[in-house]
Amino acid sequence: MLSALANALKTPDLRRKILFTLGIIVVFRLGSTVPSPNVNISRIDQCLALAQQGDAAGLYSMINLFSGGALLQLTIFALGIMPYITASIILQLLTVVIPRLEALKKEGGTGQQKITEYTRYLTLVLAVLNATAFVTLARTGQLFQGCDGILYSDELLPLITMVLVMTAGTGIIMWMGELITERGIGNGMSILIFTQIAASFPSGLWSIKQSHQGVTGWVLFFLVIGIGLLVMLGIIWVEQGQRRIPVQYAKRMVGRRLVGGSTTYIPLKVNQSGVIPVIFASSILYLPVLYSTFRPDGAVSLWIQQNFTGQGSYSWVYNLTQFVLIIAFCYFYVSITFNPEEVSDNMKKYGGFIPGIRAGKPTERYLAYVLSRLTAPGSLYLATIALIPTIAFMAVGAQQNFPFGGTSILIIVGVALDTVKKIESQLQQRNYEGFLR
Repeated sequence: MLSALANALKTPDLRRKILFTLGIIVVFRLGSTVPSPNVNISRIDQCLALAQQGDAAGLYSMINLFSGGALLQLTIFALGIMPYITASIILQLLTVVIPRLEALKKEGGTGQQKITEYTRYLTLVLAVLNATAFVTLARTGQLFQGCDGILYSDELLPLITMVLVMTAGTGIIMWMGELITERGIGNGMSILIFTQIAASFPSGLWSIKQSHQGVTGWVLFFLVIGIGLLVMLGIIWVEQGQRRIPVQYAKRMVGRRLVGGSTTYIPLKVNQSGVIPVIFASSILYLPVLYSTFRPDGAVSLWIQQNFTGQGSYSWVYNLTQFVLIIAFCYFYVSITFNPEEVSDNMKKYGGFIPGIRAGKPTERYLAYVLSRLTAPGSLYLATIALIPTIAFMAVGAQQNFPFGGTSILIIVGVALDTVKKIESQLQQRNYEGFLR
């Protein structure tokens, strides 16, 4: 791997792309540490330290997941890439129910450009709403329970300035992500998400060591690293797994030429839905927490606080709800992203068939059957990975800042695999030996 990395850096074009990507990452992390106007950063640091030791530490860990610690510090890049992710998911779901968007999706590159434009507009709208919500929480003292004074002024103009700065920060992040996709290595948005999550790993690991004194702390520190590497190995093994359905194309005459007769396959991954179901489930579980934050009084809010925040994050209610939601969203997302009827019709149109299966409805039923059988272990795998922080809490007392868990490790491994494969493909084009052997 080291020799392959050396070969990548020796290639001028590839080296330029890698250095450009690293430069964007540096700018991104720098913007994640610069506070917005009207923010008392010293007071925020005090409040954040108190919050991470209190009962609501799980809530703050959930909020900080996709911001690398920038959100609760109200920096210019506080909102991170989450508004864009949310907008992309919404547009992807709407293409199923809105005929106009479905038609644009079928138009190819031109239609995809239009959908991307709609995604950008929706991202800015969501950024304004998110920035307004968090600035309001900061002004009313609800961002950190029982800790106020984090803003210098409560007047309207400074608050509007904060909202505009955070929204502009989201626009800049979106632009930088597209720059990485166009001129760098890998998918820009995925790289930025990877950066935000990886930024919290060192502090999460060190906090495990500090939570136990003496030799015990170091033993747990290295034990957690070893377990994390094993979990990553298991995730890589499952993510690479796929069921290849053979497809044979009959020979046919096109003009004076005989074409077809080739054999290919349809790759169906075990985890066909990726990390999207975990993100969906986390978003749904965050809604009752948000309700209890705005309306802390009442029996419903009290029950939510006991079962969905703080130490309650490890209650059986929270874990069971998350487990069921992830499995449900797996089936839902796979059903809207892979249409057996459409695949069957396309195969029939171009003279393709699955050996032993008749074209048309039998092929459609066969694809649906295989997809259902694959989604079952894939959904259980995702739901189990999402429960790793809970298992770590019960086993080693790692608390809510356990780094190797749930959405974070899935995203990190997935983005790393995708980026390495793209570097590998570019190296192979230049007759170099790549990362993967």
